[in-house]
Amino acid sequence: MNNNFNDKLLYFWKNNYRIMDRTEGFGVYIDRTLKKVQSTFLQVFAENNIDLTIEQWVILQRVHLEGKDASQADIAKSNFRNRATTSRVISGLCKKGFLRKSRFRDDQKRYKLVITDEGSALIKQVMPFITDLRKVSTLGITKEEFEIFYKVLDQLWENFDQYEGHS
Repeated sequence: MNNNFNDKLLYFWKNNYRIMDRTEGFGVYIDRTLKKVQSTFLQVFAENNIDLTIEQWVILQRVHLEGKDASQADIAKSNFRNRATTSRVISGLCKKGFLRKSRFRDDQKRYKLVITDEGSALIKQVMPFITDLRKVSTLGITKEEFEIFYKVLDQLWENFDQYEGHS
């Protein structure tokens, strides 16, 4: 392990132990919250006869946002999923008729993803529910608190990203 990183970690641990006690098990809170978000989204989808999983929605929306330049590889990277998982989810969306997969004209190695008319209609159907759920998620939270929340999540990401490969 990188000695400089170890020294910093040890210094931080010794000087912030009381703070660190409070973070013990923070992963449980993150996991608990994620599970609640997912179950709520799935409940709303089921109540409104929307035949999508969370991963399918995320990928469909990402393809919509990327537009005509959406590629399977870029979608996998932007959603922090491996190519096999992304490919499986995309195949499901293609079977349901929401996406179409082809090759880019100038790069036959990459898959281009296109939203079908059915996919566009589904996005229009789902977006009002997504908007409502996002509003519900921030009730009682100020804009400043939400920005701090993102900052903390980003810092946790950075901390673990730096730690990876150091053992």
